[in-house]
Amino acid sequence: MQAKLSVVALAVASVFALGACGPKEEPKPVAAAPAAAPAPAAQPEVLVKLGHVAPMTGPQAHLGKDNENGAKLAIDELNAQGLEIGGAKVKFELLAEDDQADPKQGTIVAQKLVDAKVNGVIGHLNSGTTIPASKLYADAGIPQISGSATNPKYTQQGFKTAFRVMANDVQQGKALGEFAAKQGMKTVAIIDDRTAYGQGLADEFKKGAEANGLTVVATEYTNDKATDFKAILTKIKSTKADLVFFGGMDAQGGPMAKQMADLGIKAKFLGGDGVCTPEFMKLGGPASEGHFCSLPGMPLDKLANGPAFKEKFVKKFNADIQLYSPYVYDAVMVMADAMKRANSVESAKFLPEIGKTNYDGVTARVTFDEFGDLKGGAISVYQYKAGTLEYVTTVGAPMDVVKAEVKEAVAEVKDAAQAVAGAATEAGKDAIKAGADAVKEAAEATKAAVEKK
Repeated sequence: MQAKLSVVALAVASVFALGACGPKEEPKPVAAAPAAAPAPAAQPEVLVKLGHVAPMTGPQAHLGKDNENGAKLAIDELNAQGLEIGGAKVKFELLAEDDQADPKQGTIVAQKLVDAKVNGVIGHLNSGTTIPASKLYADAGIPQISGSATNPKYTQQGFKTAFRVMANDVQQGKALGEFAAKQGMKTVAIIDDRTAYGQGLADEFKKGAEANGLTVVATEYTNDKATDFKAILTKIKSTKADLVFFGGMDAQGGPMAKQMADLGIKAKFLGGDGVCTPEFMKLGGPASEGHFCSLPGMPLDKLANGPAFKEKFVKKFNADIQLYSPYVYDAVMVMADAMKRANSVESAKFLPEIGKTNYDGVTARVTFDEFGDLKGGAISVYQYKAGTLEYVTTVGAPMDVVKAEVKEAVAEVKDAAQAVAGAATEAGKDAIKAGADAVKEAAEATKAAVEKK
């Protein structure tokens, strides 16, 4: 057995020896694995900081929250678009501050935003805080667009950084004076809250009222913290004024209307945008019924982009629009539009583009004059009825509204003309005459729409 194993071992050894002595076979080269494609470089992301300032505490907090929600909605939509500006993906961030509707606090938070090196500022809500803060932004070269400050002084200071996307108090006061005259008012008592907004609007209304033949029989003052107005209203009652005009906000306007009713004052109440809110009706209760207020621009449901905005706002925040949120939304979008056209998010580079804006917004087609004011701002008047704001009329409608009215009238002409053609084949002479009369009426409506403006 051992001999047999030795023979096998010898044979195996011989095989290895032959393999070792024979020609060496080179190993076949192994194909190199294809190099992995380099990972794409991460696209740079630029953070764009937009400041937003409004009263978030105090009696105007509901308006401040409304403004902030308008800005948030715009910011969220911009970020969802995945915008690229200047070769980088852009992410917008809102830096929200509370100025408590106090001018001193307004400058404090304005300096805070300047120190944070924000790219732009949306706000402030009140003229009284917007005006002093605007100098700080101007000195820092930071663009500022307000969706609610209406005092003319804001854009008349000569700052190239200041813009607003709604009509100012000159436009509003003039329109309200005209409206009051058309309502048959002869005498008016004027009250304002001594803020930059309230006093500014009251002064402009006085000019507009007197220009339209009204007599101012009393001028009284309060403040933006007051809740008891019976002393000044008692004075006004003795004048038997046809109208009481208030320059101020809803936190004072609502109680004022209620106290007018308590004192038996029969005069109508008229206010500007500051009281054109659901909160006014809440505070005034049944006493708000039948009174009037105004808002810059056209009603949302009469604007091409208005109903869609209202729907998405209510869906997102589960809250009704209070007042200025559509304008604040437009302010954010206008600033972003300027950045896109400048292909830069740097304040100094996109600032010149803001003045060249021609943007189809929710509230209007936004274009600015040389001061930074909205061109062709319309003023709409509303009446408080059964807990809602019912649209009455628009004074100073911009040209796009005129065109819409003319277009509608022309459509009526075409429809009437088709009625004539149909009548000719179906009902004979009487129907033709009826159709012709319809054409005539529609043509007159077209002419009236043009002459009205």
